[in-house]
Amino acid sequence: MKIICKQKDLSSAINIVQKAVSSRTTLPILEGILLEAYNSTLKLTGNDLNIGIEKKIDIDIIEPGSVVISSRLFGEIIRKLPSSDVELSLDDNKLTIKCEKSKFVLTGQDPLQFPELPSVTDENSLSMDKELFNSMIKQTIFAISQDENRPILTGSLLELKDNVLSIVSIDGKRLAVRKATIESNSNFKMVVPAKALNEVNKIIASSNKDESEFTILSTDKHILFEVDDIKVVSRLLEGEFIKYAQMFPTEFKTKVEVDTDELLSSVERASLLAKEGKNGAIKLAVGPNMIEITSNAEIGSVNESVFIDMDGNELEIGFNPRYISEALKVIDSEKVVLEFITEVSPCIIKPADNDNFTYLVVPVRMAN
Repeated sequence: MKIICKQKDLSSAINIVQKAVSSRTTLPILEGILLEAYNSTLKLTGNDLNIGIEKKIDIDIIEPGSVVISSRLFGEIIRKLPSSDVELSLDDNKLTIKCEKSKFVLTGQDPLQFPELPSVTDENSLSMDKELFNSMIKQTIFAISQDENRPILTGSLLELKDNVLSIVSIDGKRLAVRKATIESNSNFKMVVPAKALNEVNKIIASSNKDESEFTILSTDKHILFEVDDIKVVSRLLEGEFIKYAQMFPTEFKTKVEVDTDELLSSVERASLLAKEGKNGAIKLAVGPNMIEITSNAEIGSVNESVFIDMDGNELEIGFNPRYISEALKVIDSEKVVLEFITEVSPCIIKPADNDNFTYLVVPVRMAN
């Protein structure tokens, strides 16, 4: 193998595929990146057997070839090289890296020992606007569970039924659902690990803005995301996802409409004192024209007031402020609606102007 490429392009590609390189493994080959040069293209692949990422860049190719090289060391070297042409040449499993006055030689590994990415056919396929998908992930990923004892909740449910795509995340204390109308002939239901969704989101955010669509392919075991010239393949989580639809209340006794930014700012200020308290909670006292947000700690207290439009009964209810603020941050609407039943029942938060996003949060019991 002998190729010439741009340092900037190579460094960027390494940074992308490194997210799928295993840092803790009993298989040394998984600590490397697979380099494959052919047809004026260098394909870089990282694969930890749960998630694999493939990225292609344009190169000047003198001789095709392939090698597996240490991800950590190769990445550090390329990042620190001058912004110039980089020459990579392979001889007897030794990769020589040249750039201006710098020269490195690294020992490679047999590319035939590197595990291939799973083959994902178009058994289920979907093409959609990538900015829409990016938005849907942002509005749900924060509610994914971190509890490894409930592995099915460490990912989001992706469900496509009758041209409606739903993404659902649950962590036991809250539930976020984002829906969008999509044109597709497919129907599917799968649970995608948080890591895969997080990496896809980052890739979309930094991708070519001129290309609006991307593709999702899936089988019963794997899902493939194609964004520009990048592929992300992930295992799906096994098991049955919680029947989330029945968790939503069918009626409420108090309904509040409030300015999103004003409520968010007040909750975040109140959380400064809540962090100093024993249970870290804030109390919302919902009245005819106002929500009073309070928190008390040994070090002091806070009181915030926000004007509202209210329908129904007055009540007092406590929440973890982070669970409220994280939802408000991802709602694009100027106003939000809060629906309550009792002080011990879950609260529903949703945009005032659409039904695309629904968020359920469990309250905290407050001391009298």
